[in-house]
Amino acid sequence: MRIDFTGKRVVVCGASRGIGLAIAQGFAAAGAALSLCARGADGLAQARAAILATTPGARIHTAACDLADAAAIASYIPAAADALGGIDVLVNNASGFGASDDEAGWMASLDVDLMATVRATRAAEPFLLAARGVVVNTTSISALRPAARQPPYGAVKAAVNHYTATTAQRLARQGVRVNAVAPGSIEFPGGVWDQRRDSDPKLYAGTLRSMPRGRMGWPEEVANVVLFLASEQAVLINGQTLVADGGQMLGA
Repeated sequence: MRIDFTGKRVVVCGASRGIGLAIAQGFAAAGAALSLCARGADGLAQARAAILATTPGARIHTAACDLADAAAIASYIPAAADALGGIDVLVNNASGFGASDDEAGWMASLDVDLMATVRATRAAEPFLLAARGVVVNTTSISALRPAARQPPYGAVKAAVNHYTATTAQRLARQGVRVNAVAPGSIEFPGGVWDQRRDSDPKLYAGTLRSMPRGRMGWPEEVANVVLFLASEQAVLINGQTLVADGGQMLGA
């Protein structure tokens, strides 16, 4: 099975590193034209260079966008559609990583993980309807079980799962599919688990023991799931949250 996005127009929100960058690289390699946003222009420039290094000639539009800012999203999504000539796929990947059980932690997750997803989807809806397109949201296995270490993150990701299903129900008869991917623990340079290896080795080691494959997941492995859900091969999948954790929740 070969997944081909030639001629497709893909927007990835939160694409400068980690899972978002891997998603963008996967779509570029499959032939898609891309619009990428993240908060920092430097990170986007590095992401563009990384994509072009593996997919020379890829068509890439980038724009700095603070996804916690409603006005910034309302400006970015139409600009992305204009640059690409429409939107076939929207990937909502950004996270505020709200961990602390206080106002700041809750607002970080609510503003980015939930409301950026809602706002970007709402802004992209006319373009997605015209293209009979696809939305894929990135959530987490923290949404599916108690998350005492980071209450806002898990609770808000659970809200994104619910919003995914609700939006899928609302748009299904108009030809738009909406799904989510819930990764487990994913490690990459500079990411949360890469940092925890040194800052909290006990937590890192305990989490590693929960991985049946003996390692944490890689961003490219999550990207493969996102590309599948966005493809025609997944046409019968709608309103679902697909766990991609390597069996982490099995407790094996």
